[in-house]
Amino acid sequence: MTDRLSQSSDFASLDFVDVRSMQKETQLDLIVIGSGPAGQKAAIFAAKAGARVALVEREPMAGGVCLNTGTIPSKSLREAVMYLTGYRQRGYYGEKFRLKDKVSAGDLYDRTNHVITLERAAINEQLISNNVMSIIGRGVVRGPHEVGVVLGQQEFTYKANRILIAVGTKTRRPSDLAFDDDNLFDSDRVFGRDNELRPLPDSMIVLGAGVIGIEYCTMFAALDVPTILVDPRPVPMGFIDSDIAEILYDSLRKSGCRLIFGQNYKKIDVLETAKGATGRVNVELDGGETISADACLFAMGRTPATAELGLVEVGVVMDKRGYVIVDEKYRTSIPSIYAAGDVIGFPSLASTSAEQGRVAAADALGLPFTTNEESIPYGIYTIPEISMVGKTEEKLKEENEGYFIGTALWRDTARGKILGDRTGAMKLIFATSDNRLLGVHCIGEGATEILHIGQAVMHFGGGVDYFLETVFNYPTLAEAYKIAAHNAVNRLHGRARHVAPLVEQVREAAFADT
Repeated sequence: MTDRLSQSSDFASLDFVDVRSMQKETQLDLIVIGSGPAGQKAAIFAAKAGARVALVEREPMAGGVCLNTGTIPSKSLREAVMYLTGYRQRGYYGEKFRLKDKVSAGDLYDRTNHVITLERAAINEQLISNNVMSIIGRGVVRGPHEVGVVLGQQEFTYKANRILIAVGTKTRRPSDLAFDDDNLFDSDRVFGRDNELRPLPDSMIVLGAGVIGIEYCTMFAALDVPTILVDPRPVPMGFIDSDIAEILYDSLRKSGCRLIFGQNYKKIDVLETAKGATGRVNVELDGGETISADACLFAMGRTPATAELGLVEVGVVMDKRGYVIVDEKYRTSIPSIYAAGDVIGFPSLASTSAEQGRVAAADALGLPFTTNEESIPYGIYTIPEISMVGKTEEKLKEENEGYFIGTALWRDTARGKILGDRTGAMKLIFATSDNRLLGVHCIGEGATEILHIGQAVMHFGGGVDYFLETVFNYPTLAEAYKIAAHNAVNRLHGRARHVAPLVEQVREAAFADT
């Protein structure tokens, strides 16, 4: 694969073959609509199993939202922000340390575009090498076994034993808001319109503290852009452990962010300015206050991209928001039609979407396939990053399940001291009945990577003894597991010296560094 990619700079643009030049199959085993993580992984899984597979994508590039406007661009942007701002070094050299004094949008976009190009080429190579028939055009379900591919004024029909809907979601843009993509924009237009980069704003309002909104909020904060984060929920992202969430909010406040939770926007005005002048956005909140900034990122949810699929006409049942309703094998109300990925709703993660696609493809082909849904990891690429697997302390209290916890700070490990990470922390939750690991919750450098140790232990039914008896490399962040396990045992037997909530421990540690 490497040789092919290096020999052709145009390979990344060879995503799909024009449907008009395709020789139609008389009968396909599976047609997949949408080339995001769910669609591409389902198509490749089915093709590897020997099935005749077609992948339909309306855009002239593979990867869907995940690759082109969502996960990969935002995570690439985050890495560029952290490097160019010197964020990782501030624990030693102070909050004013910067690798580059003035970071431009171009600096950030260069890295992002480079990563997208490489990943797009890799996806193309996988589709080609596995003989997936890729078709460009807008897919429309015309029947239980029939998909129309609309290209311009023409429509071409394909038939298959099974159909998988994997079209994902699109940004929510209320019709009453005057989006101009310059001062008021969504996550698809962070850089600007048509790749025309806007300068970084002098101030920013982010509406919506969901995963997307809060990730971008932390990036702007790291870039020293004064930011106000607004969310109508008193407790945004309620699926995250409260200790971990509060550590993140503390970090945002220290970065100069203002957090306004429990209030929604009432009115948004994009102020008119002279041509070439910097615009302004005023946001009136339902609490009565009006806040103002140079730009506003609207990140208050996404909507399923199901409107033009023809699903209602063929009898596929959806909820009131347009998400497709499926069973445990991702079958819809029509037995031959499946749906997977963001189009079915929460958790809307690239990793879970990919696995859902594989499960759906396996069932569609009548193949055995098992997956462990009890230990699905979550990764939120804020600055600092958050990751979790299993149950939160709040969920266990709700279920009245006995548990005990152990905590560790990154600074408790030698590696954490080397990194200078002042917010890194881990919280392990164990069952009092048998010491099994029930949940792992992390924040800080490497959280999304280190989590997988706990995920594996949970998957195989391990508990506190595993961490007490296991030797970890030194110096590594993985040692936090052993420290947290010892802390848990000490707490359980009343021998712990530090029993303060995790958020208080992190605050005390940060204060000690100042």
